[in-house]
Amino acid sequence: MVTYEFYTAEYHGGAISSAEWPEVEARASAQLRRYKRIYTVSAPEPGAEDMAICAMAEALHGFDLALNGDGGPIQSASVGSVSTSYGTNIGTAIDLSEKGQSKTLYRAASLYLDIYRGVGG
Repeated sequence: MVTYEFYTAEYHGGAISSAEWPEVEARASAQLRRYKRIYTVSAPEPGAEDMAICAMAEALHGFDLALNGDGGPIQSASVGSVSTSYGTNIGTAIDLSEKGQSKTLYRAASLYLDIYRGVGG
């Protein structure tokens, strides 16, 4: 379990409130467990899994906001020297389909984890 304190102090997140954190953290953790079941996942440095969970939690929170009509998913995120953009072009619709959300979560996790989706030998 990644604590809200880790999210705010180490990941430097702020998009998710402390009241919302337990639910989105649980969903992000479940997604990481799924990746570990179906792919080869390795953490290149200590804390990488927790950082990936934070990134996925923010993406999930953004999807929740968009689906509830309260805003949209995070378009870009920057933590230290790592940054990513989730949208393709400014002004385009955000893909809230299951496939679109899946791609965004995978990209968020891949910022911090090495995920191999190939066939093992």
